[in-house]
Amino acid sequence: MMKLEGSWVAMPTPFTEDNKIDYQGFSTLIDRQIKYGTSQLFVLGSAGETTLLTLDEKKTIVKEVIKMTKGRIPVFFNASAFTTEMSVEFAQYCEKEGADGVIFTVPPYVLVPQTAAYEHLDTCMGSVDIPCGIYNNPSRLGVQVLPETIKKLSDRHDNFVVDKEALPSVEQLVQVKRLCGDKVRIMCCDFPKYSIVLPTLAVGGTGTANIGGNIIPEEAAFYSRPWTSYEIMTESRESYFKWFPLLQALYTFSNPIVIKAALNILGLPGGHLRKPYQDFGGQKLQDLEKLMGELGVIDKYSVK
Repeated sequence: MMKLEGSWVAMPTPFTEDNKIDYQGFSTLIDRQIKYGTSQLFVLGSAGETTLLTLDEKKTIVKEVIKMTKGRIPVFFNASAFTTEMSVEFAQYCEKEGADGVIFTVPPYVLVPQTAAYEHLDTCMGSVDIPCGIYNNPSRLGVQVLPETIKKLSDRHDNFVVDKEALPSVEQLVQVKRLCGDKVRIMCCDFPKYSIVLPTLAVGGTGTANIGGNIIPEEAAFYSRPWTSYEIMTESRESYFKWFPLLQALYTFSNPIVIKAALNILGLPGGHLRKPYQDFGGQKLQDLEKLMGELGVIDKYSVK
């Protein structure tokens, strides 16, 4: 099942009106992703409001999502935490519960040097046997994991299988691919201001780790296919260009603010945002709904 290619959707965490985890909502969103061809899911990332969840909530989400997905679609869980020890503990919990894989980052805020980033990730990867990867997002974390560090980790850990890249550097993509070959799959974020989707696929990356697939799952799966033929390349480019304005709208504010608004427009269980986030509203919400209507998203995906 572990293709690690195509569309890898970073899911939001739906909440009930009384601010509890909406597990029925999770089930609805997961079923929808499977229906429309998503290859794998990423849970408890920044799009999942992970920093606004308690540890008990995170553990229950892992347990319940695994029940919903096992044997149906691979799921990686974010095992990142503020310390190495906490990251290891949560990753081992995910492994014990039957997770398909886990993702690590450098700890946020502390701004560690590259040697410490390597030691942290090396310890984390060595603490589990299940597939793992890194999320390289210096805009949120303050530290870039350099290609040479990724190469060292790849050489040491057979279970290091995927590099989720989120920075505006085609050089980073080229160097990781050049140094690691096919050992580590490269899948990039779909942030329009970086616009590294097409460059990632062009250098041999295998897909996108995206938020757009929450709203247009079938289309994201289509333009995220690895470029194994000239036909797929041209189809991917044309489709990505078509949906680029929607991606721009979905990234108006940080995730998952606009994602949840778009899901709510469709009548899907996005729910509210936890504080200190503010729900998306006003003219920008009207503009989003208009754009989704013009692009045919509402006609295709609305369940209202």
